[in-house]
Amino acid sequence: MYLRKLSRRLLIGAPLIAAAAYVLPVCADDVGKKPEGVVELYTSQGCGSCPPADAVLKELVAEGKVVALAFHVDYWDYRGWIDTLALPENTERQNAYRVALGLNGVYTPQVIINGRVHVNGQDGQKIRRRIAEMRDTVSGLTIPVNIAKATPDRLVIDIGQGPVPAKPVRVLLAYFNRESIVAIPDGENIGRKVSYANSVRAMETVGMWDGKAQKIEIPISEIASKKSTGCAVLLQEMLGEGQPGPIIGASIMAAKQ
Repeated sequence: MYLRKLSRRLLIGAPLIAAAAYVLPVCADDVGKKPEGVVELYTSQGCGSCPPADAVLKELVAEGKVVALAFHVDYWDYRGWIDTLALPENTERQNAYRVALGLNGVYTPQVIINGRVHVNGQDGQKIRRRIAEMRDTVSGLTIPVNIAKATPDRLVIDIGQGPVPAKPVRVLLAYFNRESIVAIPDGENIGRKVSYANSVRAMETVGMWDGKAQKIEIPISEIASKKSTGCAVLLQEMLGEGQPGPIIGASIMAAKQ
């Protein structure tokens, strides 16, 4: 689906989600392993073209080679079903990418890779190819980043040093649910029961990076307060007027199932 203009709408109600039980993350999977890239899928439960892309993202999560996140948007809610995972902030982030990448519009399912390029979210082969092409270049993740449990109640984000950035670089923390299983009784996906992976429930800036190595501590209670089962760190350049730019480092941790 394609949309040239976005409008913000309030969610007037949302059915209950059949989701995986909440479990506080107690360890990181593949601690210290550098991801090959960052994949952001912009998707919607109200988009009939999205389930294949949701399945691709789930495959990428299972492979464990990239930081893969699903950003559910709300601009298809008028088609008969209100996406139970959608956030207006996700829609705003996708539209900010539209401006940053010079696109005429946004669409679902859209994938943004490393904050630099977009591809159709259904095309898993092309997504993997673009990640491989960027992996060991300046368009890849060049700054080492790790997030791990430091104490029973604290997480630590460890960011390595690198060249002094020409643009502001934010340390973003995205909170997500590892799995949400949703039965959709109406709209374009009527009758489907879809398993969504790594759906983002909140995102915030927890610091800035100036090229020097640094550590940032986060209370584990922050994850609980967002009702999430994992979190990912994105080291992202910011363009003019707060538009998201290239992602130069990332790490992820989640509760083991």
